Amino acid sequence: MNTKTHKHVRMLCEAALMVALAQILSYIKLAEAPNGGSITFAMFPIFFFAIRWGLRPGLMAGFVFGLLQLIFDGAYAYGWQSMLLDYLLAFTPLGLAGLFKGKKWGLFVGTLLGCCARFAIHYISGVTVYKILAPTEFLNWTFSSPALYSLVYNGSYMLPNTIISLVMAVVLYFPLKKYILGQDLR
Repeated sequence: MNTKTHKHVRMLCEAALMVALAQILSYIKLAEAPNGGSITFAMFPIFFFAIRWGLRPGLMAGFVFGLLQLIFDGAYAYGWQSMLLDYLLAFTPLGLAGLFKGKKWGLFVGTLLGCCARFAIHYISGVTVYKILAPTEFLNWTFSSPALYSLVYNGSYMLPNTIISLVMAVVLYFPLKKYILGQDLR
């Protein structure tokens, strides 16, 4: 019984489960930056879902996850611009991994793309919104350039998050390959 309606309902249920799992994992913080941003396992369920179901469902799952982060994670923001960039727009591109749906190694490339896109949006937010903090101190360095500060600050948690997501992809790829490639959906 794999009708179009059945698949759509299944996709919505899996989206709800993966977004909920991502939200739960976001509370397990390995480290947290002083002005927002943390190192967690939270992005992987969104990548897994996006690779499995494709671009549009992946982008929607990323958006909903960003919305939940804004609502429940004690949003650290300077005005509506920061809320828009650092939450709604930053988490949505995690779904770009869906561009590689069904591709043998798509999970890895999609994870890299999603992480780079999220970093780029956080970087833009740092340069445009958080520039009001300059000069500022981070990791015992004083930054007068908003561009350099944004690069170092956002990189300090996005690089470890990218590595964590890639390690999770490596560990789970072979045991979950059938599901990652969506072979159970045909």
